[in-house]
Amino acid sequence: MSALLGPVTAAFKLPDLRRRILFVFGMFAVYVVGLHIPVPYIDPAKMKALVESGSLINLFDVFSGGAFRRFSIIAMGIMPYINASIIFQLLGIAWPRIAELAKQGEAGRKVISQYTRWLTIFLAVLQAAMVCVTLRKMGILEIGGLQLIPVIITLTGGTCFLMWMGEQITDKGIGNGVSLIIFVGIVARMPVDVVRTFNFWRTGNISWVSILLLSIIWTGAVAGIIYITKGERRITIQSAKRVVGTKVYGGGSSYLPIRVNTAGVIPIIFALAIAMLPGQIANFIGGGQPDPTTLVGRIAEFLDPAKTPFAAAMYFLLVVFFTYFYTAVTFNVADVSDNLKKYGSFIPGIRPGRPTERHLDRVLSRITLAGALFLGVIALLSFYVPQITKVTTFTVVGGTSLLILVGVALDTIQQIEAHLVMRQYEGFIR
Repeated sequence: MSALLGPVTAAFKLPDLRRRILFVFGMFAVYVVGLHIPVPYIDPAKMKALVESGSLINLFDVFSGGAFRRFSIIAMGIMPYINASIIFQLLGIAWPRIAELAKQGEAGRKVISQYTRWLTIFLAVLQAAMVCVTLRKMGILEIGGLQLIPVIITLTGGTCFLMWMGEQITDKGIGNGVSLIIFVGIVARMPVDVVRTFNFWRTGNISWVSILLLSIIWTGAVAGIIYITKGERRITIQSAKRVVGTKVYGGGSSYLPIRVNTAGVIPIIFALAIAMLPGQIANFIGGGQPDPTTLVGRIAEFLDPAKTPFAAAMYFLLVVFFTYFYTAVTFNVADVSDNLKKYGSFIPGIRPGRPTERHLDRVLSRITLAGALFLGVIALLSFYVPQITKVTTFTVVGGTSLLILVGVALDTIQQIEAHLVMRQYEGFIR
């Protein structure tokens, strides 16, 4: 116990680190308060029934920490900002202007950040308008006409506030602010799921065998995510010797790490957005939950990964595809090869230039396959674990939520570790 609490005590003994950690917890408290400030004119009973009726809607509610179920002022969550950031990352490939800004250092990043904020506002307005119109058609949002405008503005303002909060946490706290906001939203939802699961077990709706099986799957998924997240292939890099005057520089050996899961959680977010699109269109056209007997309802049900094997297989393949796609975007083997050649480094046994590029591309393709298949399995867990265990009340068991939960926790611990190591303290990870 002392070995576990020692690093925590050391972290709080450092004034700067203690201030950063307390600032993060303060922002978390503000976030929890925002979860419980509802937007008026909503029917809570109908909204709860809607969230519990569909797995994809319930999954969106998990990301928002239950804010969507309550339809609070932050019901739209931070997803518009994440989508805007992803869009500009992709534009960096297709649009030379964005690529040039990204290479201009801090000044260019500030311009891209400003563009990202404006796009976030646009996406938030669009998403809030679609949600409000759909809920109004379903009779959940009991307003109409121009009364929708203040509600849309409120929801957009909630997203902008979360965007500002995320940037403040990044600057003044520990870890990535946006990731931590999603993290605290998932954590805030977990006690509700635990209480609901306990109540169902106490009333006999689920057995202890189901809970035990759920615990085993959840523990195995967490262990697998940690293993894959920290897994990497280390490629040996040899630096050429340089003679400057009477001194010899370089000649050392290092390694180039290539992570098994380079793309992180982004592929599942992309695939989930596409998987949710047919249901959202069907809800919008049908004025609520579409009738399964109609053509629109049958198409929406056929394309739901939780209901048909075909949709589940397509969702799995989408995750694999986006894993390769986003890995190619974030890890440019041509640039890495050119940089190695420029600085006089090489891979032992591989000629610089094109042979190095082909070698890196081959290694990256093989190691990404393992990460892509694992992400596909994790993505499907959120749909099939409730069917296997018969426990539908515990949502944080797979998919994006569990990846974010474990990944953000590891990243934050490593950042605290770095602060402690700089001050010659033992860290959390040994």
